[in-house]
Amino acid sequence: MKKRGRKSKKPEEKRDEYDPCSILPLELKTEILLKLLPKSIARLGFVSNHWSSIIRGQDFTNLYMSRSLAQPRLLFSVYRPNMQMQFFHSCSQEDPSSDHRRVSYTLSSDLRYWFSPPMGGLIFGRKGTKAIIGNPSTGQFVSLPRVKTQRKDIFSIFGYDPVNDLYKVLCMTVITKRGSQAFKWEDPMWEEPMSEEHQVFTLGPKQKWRMLECHYLHRHHSGSQGICRDGVLYYLASFKDKRSLMTFDLSSEDFNVAKLPEDYTLQQFGYLVNYSGKIAIVTQAYSGPMDLWVLEDASKEEWSKVAAVIPSITDIVGNDQIVIFSGILPTGEIILALLPTPKPPFFFLCYDPKEKNARKVVIEGIGEDSAAVNVFFDHVESHMVLSKDYYANDFTKVTSSGFVWTSFGCLILFIFGEKKRVG
Repeated sequence: MKKRGRKSKKPEEKRDEYDPCSILPLELKTEILLKLLPKSIARLGFVSNHWSSIIRGQDFTNLYMSRSLAQPRLLFSVYRPNMQMQFFHSCSQEDPSSDHRRVSYTLSSDLRYWFSPPMGGLIFGRKGTKAIIGNPSTGQFVSLPRVKTQRKDIFSIFGYDPVNDLYKVLCMTVITKRGSQAFKWEDPMWEEPMSEEHQVFTLGPKQKWRMLECHYLHRHHSGSQGICRDGVLYYLASFKDKRSLMTFDLSSEDFNVAKLPEDYTLQQFGYLVNYSGKIAIVTQAYSGPMDLWVLEDASKEEWSKVAAVIPSITDIVGNDQIVIFSGILPTGEIILALLPTPKPPFFFLCYDPKEKNARKVVIEGIGEDSAAVNVFFDHVESHMVLSKDYYANDFTKVTSSGFVWTSFGCLILFIFGEKKRVG
């Protein structure tokens, strides 16, 4: 009778067997993980099944997310055209002068991606019909299927649906319809261009862009930025010849429209911002008063007005530049970005409306004469790893501290629906 040979152990089981950390208490391992940077945690998840089970477990995921939500960060997207390079830089939002981190990545030399505000640790970028999704804290990016359209005027917003635990991208394109050829003063020669194609992409296995039906004939403002809040996307648009606030519920995938206050400056020049967790529209001049219209109740279309007097920029930076409201710090200070991007070292302004004084916050290492910098607020760090199987193409090559993320595609087991996020 033949003796049955002992079954050889898999490489992963051998690594688990000789892992000296396996004897440590779970509480101590968790404390060790929480002291690591996101990219280090993501890499550690591939060392052994033992570490993978902890890192991808729901308990650690919830704990890490709770800590990240309590410590939001500022995120900078930087593009250097002379080097054909884009990179992310982040710092503490409570104290922007501390805890700086940088992740570099290389893209196609002829592409510059425009990024939507980050959500739940991920960020969405698009250039024309090309789109990518990634984790700016680890430096891993993947390509999404191309947007299905032949038109060039494209507007996209990235958001998170907390009801169904899904990330989604809303994309709209515009067609211009010619009006009557006969000239009449009462009729425009060209009709108002309207958003004709509405598409949504749900991050998940074998997903494609899906066409949606919108019952509100409107024109999005492609030069503006949309915002996601509590599972709803907000963006400005023209509706019935008036500027309005459009909403898109990520759960039901229904569009709606809300009226804006009857204010000429708001109607003509206002743009959407995040004001301490609320949707707001800011209007401002080169100097002087800055008005913030805050949406208090979307269902009742209730708005409140907050005014702040911005000091002379010339007195602070030594020359006259355009300042743009970028957000509010937990301290109540208003962050003002400058246009054009300041020469090195890069900086932005923090203005305290109570004390009526402003200070410069210098961010070393991201500015140069030709660099373009975008600032995002309330970025939540995540150790999330993305699966190549969900997307159309291979990973975008990403480098971070000399490490190249090129082999994740055949290893990753992460499922978007398994992670709980807060919008």
